[in-house]
Amino acid sequence: MTPATLILLALVIPTVVAVLLPLFAGRPNVREAVTLIGAVALFAVVLMLLPVVLAGGRPELDVWTVVPGLKIAFGVEPLGMLFALIASGLWIANSVYSIGYMRAEKAHRQTLFYVCFAIALAGTMGVALAGNLFTLFLFYEVLTISTYPLVTHRGTEEARNAGRLYLLMLLGASTILLLPALGWTWVAAETLDFRPGGILGGVVSNTALGLMLGLYVFGTAKAAVMPLHFWLPAAMVAPTPVSALLHAVAVVKAGVFTILKVIVYTFGIETLAEAGTGDWLVYVAGITIVVASAIALRQDNLKRRLAYSTVSQLSYVVLGAALFTPLAIVGAAMHIAAHAVSKITLFFSAGSLHTGTHVDNVSEMDGIARKQPWTMAAFTIGALSMIGVPPTAGFLGKWFILMAAVAIGQWFAVGVIVISTMLNASYFLPIVYRAYRRTGEGKVSLSEAPWPMVLPLVVTAAITVLLFVWPEVPFQLAEMLSQSVAASPPS
Repeated sequence: MTPATLILLALVIPTVVAVLLPLFAGRPNVREAVTLIGAVALFAVVLMLLPVVLAGGRPELDVWTVVPGLKIAFGVEPLGMLFALIASGLWIANSVYSIGYMRAEKAHRQTLFYVCFAIALAGTMGVALAGNLFTLFLFYEVLTISTYPLVTHRGTEEARNAGRLYLLMLLGASTILLLPALGWTWVAAETLDFRPGGILGGVVSNTALGLMLGLYVFGTAKAAVMPLHFWLPAAMVAPTPVSALLHAVAVVKAGVFTILKVIVYTFGIETLAEAGTGDWLVYVAGITIVVASAIALRQDNLKRRLAYSTVSQLSYVVLGAALFTPLAIVGAAMHIAAHAVSKITLFFSAGSLHTGTHVDNVSEMDGIARKQPWTMAAFTIGALSMIGVPPTAGFLGKWFILMAAVAIGQWFAVGVIVISTMLNASYFLPIVYRAYRRTGEGKVSLSEAPWPMVLPLVVTAAITVLLFVWPEVPFQLAEMLSQSVAASPPS
């Protein structure tokens, strides 16, 4: 099977799943089997692409030329490979978890839920494997539209309001800011292809580079850089598997992935470093990290606390990208992987707590670990990773970004990392303390949530540790990304 065929299959498999699911709306076991088979098949296809990329290959697939020089095309490079691995692998975990959650909650419209989930994964694969900015933009919007029904799934007034905000901010930002950025890039560089070293060096002024960077960063509202972050906490009204999709598998990862990819392959880090007009991004990312962490401290609702934590943690990736050095790029890429497995563990745990004990607030979690030991053990691992404590994956990305900041004397970034780490500990460790050390009054519980919910969170917690102990694959991909950046001068 050729690499081009594998790229096509990565796009087709979740699409076929979405088409097949309505046929089995009245047969839940078959419907969910189709979802699981599709998720496993997608991950297998992505895994088959991995050796090609690690060996230095860059598989491509051209689909359609819209006008000369502008086409729908796909290509696999190290950063896209990393994102595709994360999304496809976590789709399996999220599918198993969703089965347990949706059945335990006796949720309505389950077929629509799984269909939209599959379309969202197709959109995610399109973003990860996009060969140019035009293709990325198209699938970025597919991802937005396909996740809207998931955000509004409960059908309540609160859910509908959250959905309206979701569409307004994401579609609005991409239409008003991101699309003009693409047009400007096309006019200036006469191409939208991704190239090592970027395509904008020498074709626009330094001032224009800074303005264009702003359009890309704020136009990519999925990255939740302040002040375009409000949609993310509001979307927590969605079912927990959707929260996991938003925070770990697809949506916000597509945002920071896009920013990192554009900085590396459209601007070029050497071009931005020499221009000096993109340095403002360090301060915007730093402020987002600290302010979101401070807001998280005040949230009693567990999912809202996790939501503001996500706003903060996403900007670590943006901060790493904004340092414009190869080492920082490694840290940013590593943090994408670490945040994915850690945050999905935390949201899975939040859903398990809700299903098993109907606990949704931090103030209600006293002694909860005695009733849900597996859930809270996994939550603790995810929390430690978000703080950046070894031996968890979250340590690695933060360490590389910190070392990169020290190396170039960017002391504001160093201070942000130190302060935010203390804030992370301040809003995560009290939860763990309450769960293990305090004695609760007790709520009716069947101990743990159903096993299809507990098993995925235990697995993702284990992966969170495994990525610290054995980080070779994400590190190799991140290092290959940084080496191509360092070796290729701006065009």
